[in-house]
Formats: sequence, structure tokens, C-alpha cells
Amino acid sequence: MSRPREKRETGEQDLFRSRLDQIINMKHELVRLAQAIDWPVLEERFGAVYSDGPGMPPLPTRLMAGLAILKHTFNLSDEVLCERWVENPYFQYLTGETFFCHTLPFDRSSMTRWRSRMGEERIMVLLQESLSLAVKTGAMKPADTRQVIVDTTVQPKNVMFPADAKLIHRARERLVRLAKRTGLHLRQ
Repeated sequence: MSRPREKRETGEQDLFRSRLDQIINMKHELVRLAQAIDWPVLEERFGAVYSDGPGMPPLPTRLMAGLAILKHTFNLSDEVLCERWVENPYFQYLTGETFFCHTLPFDRSSMTRWRSRMGEERIMVLLQESLSLAVKTGAMKPADTRQVIVDTTVQPKNVMFPADAKLIHRARERLVRLAKRTGLHLRQ
């Protein structure tokens, strides 16, 4: 797979569309975060995962890294993130768009493939870097990182439910033993 073709600021104007930097508040937290991140360093670090070869060219690193930052910052699923990206100019600005987009420039499954290609270690470095930048720029307070909410609803648990046949069978066996101890005669 070839390296991503990164978007570069060309200064070109589209006569029929307004540039995002002309219609959004340039003091917004996400704008300040986008300006503080050293995108070329991230492009170099994440671009090392790609190898030149045939196939569809990968999506720009800023787009994919920006989506990862937004996903984890706002605790969004891929589906909700994609919906929000289409309607939020600040999300689009952070991910490197110049003009407002009314449709996704990528397939939602691209996000999953990108995360698996990058690996957990690179994604964690990206998140740590973005969190430290958010604190430095004032987009986030240090107190915001002190509380961690752990959702264990998807972890396997050793819990039996009353509807389980195994639990009902165990209860029946115990009742039979108790009945024998007390001298109660059961027909079955």
C-alpha cells in the first residue's frame, strides 16, 4: 500500500464555496487544537506504517488521526462520529478540510482498518499527545483527566442468570439433597 497523499494548503479559492477558516470562530477549542498539533510529525510517524505498492491510495493522515482524536475526546462511536463530522465545521477543520463538506470523503469502515493498521501503541501515543496539547492550549482542564469512567458491560463476567438451565438444575439438586436429609420422600 502506498503512503497517504497529504493535503497541503495551496491558497486556492473556490468561487462558490466559503473557506472554513472564514466562517468558523478561530478561537474555538478545536481550532486552537488543530493549530497546535504538529501535523507533519504525525504524518511522518504514521506514514511509516505504509509501504509503496499497488492499490487504492490511503486517506490523509490528518483526516484519520483527527477522527481518532475526535472519537476518543468526545467518546463517540464510529457511526455517531461520522454523522457529527458531516454537520460540524469544527470537526472538519480539525481533520484538515478547507471547505465545508456535505458528505463523508471516506467509508466508515476505513476508520476501523486505519486503527488496526496503526496498532494500539501508535493510537495511544496520538491520544496522549492530543490530550497534553489540549491541556497546554486550554481546550481542556487538567481536572478533566482525573476521573476515568470504565464501562465493563462488554467484558465477560462469571454471572449466572435465573433463566440458565445450569442454575435451575443446580437448585433442583440442592433441594433434593435437603429433602433427603430431612426425611421427606419425593416421588421423582
